[in-house]
Amino acid sequence: MGAGFTRERDPADWCAVWAVFFLALVWWRLGIPSRIYFDEIHYVPAARKLLDGLRVNPEHPMLGKEVIAAAIALFGDQPLAWRGPSAVGGAIGLFAFARLVWFATGRRAVTFAAMFLVATDFAWFIQSRIAMLDMVMAMFGMIGLWLAVSAVRLPHQGRWRLALAGISLGLAIAAKWSIAPAAMLPGLVFLGWKVKDLGWRGLYQRAGGPVPGIALPEAALWLGLVPLAVYWLTFWPAFHWAKNPVNPWDPIGWHVYMLHLQDSVTRLHPYRSQWYQWVGNWRAIWYLYEPVDGPAHRGVLLIGNPFTMLAGLPALTWCLWAGAVRRRWDMLGFAALYVLSLAMWALSGKPIQFYYHYLLPGTFLMVCLALALDDLWRRRTDELRWIAPLSLLTSAAMFAWFYPIISAAPLCCGRPSYIQWMWLDSWR
Repeated sequence: MGAGFTRERDPADWCAVWAVFFLALVWWRLGIPSRIYFDEIHYVPAARKLLDGLRVNPEHPMLGKEVIAAAIALFGDQPLAWRGPSAVGGAIGLFAFARLVWFATGRRAVTFAAMFLVATDFAWFIQSRIAMLDMVMAMFGMIGLWLAVSAVRLPHQGRWRLALAGISLGLAIAAKWSIAPAAMLPGLVFLGWKVKDLGWRGLYQRAGGPVPGIALPEAALWLGLVPLAVYWLTFWPAFHWAKNPVNPWDPIGWHVYMLHLQDSVTRLHPYRSQWYQWVGNWRAIWYLYEPVDGPAHRGVLLIGNPFTMLAGLPALTWCLWAGAVRRRWDMLGFAALYVLSLAMWALSGKPIQFYYHYLLPGTFLMVCLALALDDLWRRRTDELRWIAPLSLLTSAAMFAWFYPIISAAPLCCGRPSYIQWMWLDSWR
């Protein structure tokens, strides 16, 4: 570790063990349902056509579909191949997320708590078991943010870490645009830090800033131009579609077309929702509920953990206060990631939105909760210390209780089998 970073031992080994355990849990019965369900209807056929060189699903970037197509080419056209990239991406992304938290906070307890809270927040687990674009995005996004923050903590390795961060962030955006606000934050922090240390001289001098020795123009290369170049290179198969290929020299025109396609979807969907409903965790999505792979009904209900998603909101306020008043930059940073990721959807003109768009804000919210719980725990004479372990136990209990309805397990009692989990009418 860099000098003065932390006296605590790096928990990388334990984080890796937990990530493998998470992968094993995700992989169990990953092939059920044995047919396409929910939004797999868009991405699995798109991956199949991509292998044939056909134009498909042009309203979304390419990388997520390319990864699914590669899995099909390697392992055959079967459910484990469709969903394998999400499962592996969820596990690697969870490990990278833990590394991000470690390098941002230097606290083992916060790292373990945040990792546990995300693994049990429902959304990360559910999205790791379905062939959609989200976990490819989340994996590369967390790797990119981890490398960017670690460049600050390990400035002697700063150059190559920033370069790899730029590549990873470009790949994340190439999977799904939802990561874009978070991907912009490292560059904005670099700019603000340089100007804070050196004034306007920070625009060109190597001294000062988060990574001494790296001037702002070089940082703009690694965190700005490299991600854009990597992103556009992932469209390479689209440049060679048999019909109506993408013009590689007209990225602006193609993206105007992509935005037009996304905004043209105006037909109301029964599971549509708005950002404030995600925050309150009161609008769910049924990915699956029907008899499949046997006579029993199986269900996959996307909601957030009923405890942690609400407990995270006062923790978010705590982090905003601590960041502004106590200058806890780790708290302020994760609160900013939450706000920026959510603001994208609150300000978006996209007419149809869904709860799965809350994946990234909800993930950063879990770090805010872990930081707030750590603050409570470190008050050794405070009567409220018990809240920290009780919160983790409650999160685990909620995950265990809802596990059948988020994992496509066979449910009993026929059609009413889902009622015991319908705590709100809006979840139906």
